[in-house]
Parts: sequence; C-alpha cells; structure tokens
Amino acid sequence: MSSTDTNVTRPLDVAPEPCKTVTTVLARIGDKWSVLIIMELDAGQRRFTELMRAIAGISQRMLARTLRGLERDGLVTRTVTPSIPPRVDYELTSLGRTLRGPVNALGQWALNNHPAITAAQTRFDAES
Repeated sequence: MSSTDTNVTRPLDVAPEPCKTVTTVLARIGDKWSVLIIMELDAGQRRFTELMRAIAGISQRMLARTLRGLERDGLVTRTVTPSIPPRVDYELTSLGRTLRGPVNALGQWALNNHPAITAAQTRFDAES
C-alpha cells in the first residue's frame, strides 16, 4: 500500500502537544473502572451503593476515587441528598453522555473479540 493511498486511515497527529492531550484524556476515560462506571451510568442516575453492587471487583475506595476523577473532569455529577444515611447519586453530565457511544462500542468490541484474543494469547504462550 502506498503512502498516497486515499483509503488509508491516517493516525492522529503525533506531535508532542496533541499526543500529550490525547494521553491525558485517555488516562482518565481508558482505565477499566472509568469505562465500567460510564457503562453503568449509561442507563441513568445511580446511587453509590448501586454502583458498588453492579461493578464486580471494585473496592469502595477505588469507586470513590474514580468517581471523584470523573467528576473533576466534568464527566459525572454528584448529588448529595441530606438524609440519614446521606443519599449520594451520580449521573453522566452532557459531556459524559458523549462518551456513551465510544465506550459502549469499545465494550462491545471487547466482548466480540475476546475469543480471538484468548486464542492468540494461547498460541503466543505455547510458542514462547
């Protein structure tokens, strides 16, 4: 394939500044807990305890930490309702909702391709 082929998808500009920007954003939205939280909040507002139950393997500390990061980045809102115990709800912001498509597509890709990835890993490990 030649470098002049018009059907080739060009990678993102890899100049230092754009690369740094992409890296920073992907560090937030690309970690496994953020992806799972965004996928869970895709269905709507959730209480902290609902998120804890829905996301297998996440600790209370990691959930709180990840939600704080998503809130800081403007992707999630936190609403505290005064009660005993206090009720805390989380939901995607309008910016966070723009991630639903890409995150769900990535999740679906992972589900669809998991068998092929597992087979490739098995082949690789057998050869090594």
